[in-house]
Amino acid sequence: MNIQENISLKNLNTFGIDVKARLFIEITSLLGLQKALGLEAYPKKFIISGGSNMLLTKDIDALVLYVNIKGVSVVEENDETLVVKAMAGENWHQFVIWCLEKGYGGIENLSLIPGNVGTAPIQNIGAYGVELKDVFVSCNAMEIETGELVEFDKEACQFGYRDSIFKQSAKGRYIITSVNLRLTKKNHALNTDYGAIEKELIHKNIVYPTIQDISNAVIKIRQSKLPDPKEIGNSGSFFKNPVISKKNFEKMLKKHPEMPHYEIDEGLIKVPAGWLIEQCGFKGIRVGDAGVHEKQALVLVNYGNASGEDILAIAEKIQTSVKKNFKIDLVPEVNIIR
Repeated sequence: MNIQENISLKNLNTFGIDVKARLFIEITSLLGLQKALGLEAYPKKFIISGGSNMLLTKDIDALVLYVNIKGVSVVEENDETLVVKAMAGENWHQFVIWCLEKGYGGIENLSLIPGNVGTAPIQNIGAYGVELKDVFVSCNAMEIETGELVEFDKEACQFGYRDSIFKQSAKGRYIITSVNLRLTKKNHALNTDYGAIEKELIHKNIVYPTIQDISNAVIKIRQSKLPDPKEIGNSGSFFKNPVISKKNFEKMLKKHPEMPHYEIDEGLIKVPAGWLIEQCGFKGIRVGDAGVHEKQALVLVNYGNASGEDILAIAEKIQTSVKKNFKIDLVPEVNIIR
């Protein structure tokens, strides 16, 4: 196997943090992954794929396995639906485009989300009223300790809001190698309820939208609010939108009657983290090359040469301020590697 030394991971994480891997292998097959996991001479291993949901704060003193296994195929099909299998190394947005070109519906609202397919189930990616779990069938994952391939169905994944078993009890135990999604071939169940999508469709005078129309609307909305990681290093939303009790929300509403909110369940209210951060005065701030994006306070950015520690320092200041002003704990959506 081609083990390289002192390899920069700058181009393998969307924050563009320039840390080094002491040892590095690119993995392009399941057999290659199995062999790499079995290298007993290198007991410490670190997994990276799309690098879209992590903040690297130091060099990685381990054997870094860059999972870059490609492939998309249809594994099951009937007149109405089909199951598409995508390998972990496929870029998520390119996979969405592939599905749209084939006329397959179900993930058009998830257009332009950064990262690879393999990381999508870990945090149950979601946007504009749709989550991965809505179309998820199963995923295969390789157990790091044994090299055994294990199948997880939807129930086994224990999906929650930006959460799954892979962030909880199974964290650090498995590498997702492929994902199976059930998509529609016709009679697509379009989700246009999200206000910004509806507004964009009206603006375009689209009365009967297609899945491509919805994808185009989502892309335009995201591009207007979120920086392209290829231009400004970022990992999308840095924090989860907090969910609080209705009782606590009603107390806060007396002090902040303009607070935006979304009722997600009986007695539970979701508050936009970006709004909380903006109210605390962090939107658009910059400290050296680390900062908070000028258009979306939920996005922390690397303007060039920021370290992971620089970005983490701003994140911690934001958490402290939101806690002080709103009595709300902001939880990172990004996986912080310390």
